[in-house]
Amino acid sequence: MLRRRMAYTDPSSGKDILGSRSLCFIFICAFGLVTLLQQILYGKNYIKSVQQFSRVKGDETGNWTGPVNFFDDGSLKPARNGRKRCFRQNIQPDSQISVIVTPCLADIKKKKKRPQRYLENYDGSFEFNSTACRELRQEIMDVKVLTMVKTSELFERWRNLQICKWEQNKEEASNFKMSLSRCCNAPSFLFTTKRNTPSGSKLRYEVDTSGILPITTEIFKMFPDDMPFSKSQFKKCAVIGNGGIIKNSKCGKEIDSADFVFRCNVPPINEKYSADVGTKTDLVTINPSIITERFQKLEKWRRPFYEVLQNYENSSVVLPAFYNTRNTDVSFRVKYMLDDFDSQRGVFFFHPQYLLSVQRFWAVQGVRAKRLSSGLMLVTAAMELCEEVHLYGFWAFPMNPAGIFITHHYYDNVKPRPGFHAMPHEIFNFIHMHTRGIIHVHTGRCT
Repeated sequence: MLRRRMAYTDPSSGKDILGSRSLCFIFICAFGLVTLLQQILYGKNYIKSVQQFSRVKGDETGNWTGPVNFFDDGSLKPARNGRKRCFRQNIQPDSQISVIVTPCLADIKKKKKRPQRYLENYDGSFEFNSTACRELRQEIMDVKVLTMVKTSELFERWRNLQICKWEQNKEEASNFKMSLSRCCNAPSFLFTTKRNTPSGSKLRYEVDTSGILPITTEIFKMFPDDMPFSKSQFKKCAVIGNGGIIKNSKCGKEIDSADFVFRCNVPPINEKYSADVGTKTDLVTINPSIITERFQKLEKWRRPFYEVLQNYENSSVVLPAFYNTRNTDVSFRVKYMLDDFDSQRGVFFFHPQYLLSVQRFWAVQGVRAKRLSSGLMLVTAAMELCEEVHLYGFWAFPMNPAGIFITHHYYDNVKPRPGFHAMPHEIFNFIHMHTRGIIHVHTGRCT
């Protein structure tokens, strides 16, 4: 029997799969796809170019979108009142109307650069909750992070807001204070006291967390029995920063009228500066580095430092003695020195746990730095101790809101160590808090 060999036969054998017709079809599809992409990109660029005709003082110089009304007399008008558009009407033989809406080039040529809404010589102010002020406040609140806009644009928005009379938002301020109370609790833990740090306990440092300080009887005696301040004890408080923004502000009298005044790092308040910064002081911080660099750690002569403190009358002083181990001894020497001079001035030490809590709180708000500034610490404490908080001398930019260069401090131009503080982010948060009616930030001249 003959066996037939069955072989596999390719049905496409003898056929050219990518023949001329197939290649022609692929080429046509590719050409159509490229043409479509060109039309899409061209349309986007056209829209972008037309949108450059933006609003000027509430009027649109050009807007090619939106509905158009057709009237019986054949005229064309824009659907919205107050909006200017130009139209080109093409009449076709079959009576079909083709309308092309284009920007008014004649008007565009007449338009000048958009003037700033801020008026340097504006006399008077708008109510904080007026429609205009709500819009100006929203312009600032729209900037969620500092890097969203150029500094010059942030300055302009801030200048615009100055025509609005500031008013405290009771609800916003209360909510913010409640959040601070839950996390930090200044009325109980701002300073180390005999109540929150018993004798025989161990105190952990803020930065040198591995370091622990045993609270001996001698150290315990330096602590006050309890916190000297209570919640919302003062009606109106002023926290004075040392920024050059306060120079020539003539805010001295307004500052001195506050019920309680905080100052940072023993700044000069003599006659040369008092017209701008005032003289009243109820609590002043002292950075131990100042004592180390300017007063030789108080290891030699102590009277020069004592005389500096005399400028602050009977104000209390507060030091971060438990920030790290290096700060402790020099901070204690301030207490010993004042006792030697029989001074009745109160000497307090920040509680390290409070400062850690404050650091974490502001980190959530976007202020991430190796160390918060003394000003931010005082503002945070004032928020819990005072009903209304006013800030003067707080600014973190080389120019004031009007774009004029200013010194870093009102008394010198010495810059801080780079990367240690996050001052721009601190000020950015203050601006937002001002906008929300939580605190009042003063950056202009006082009347």
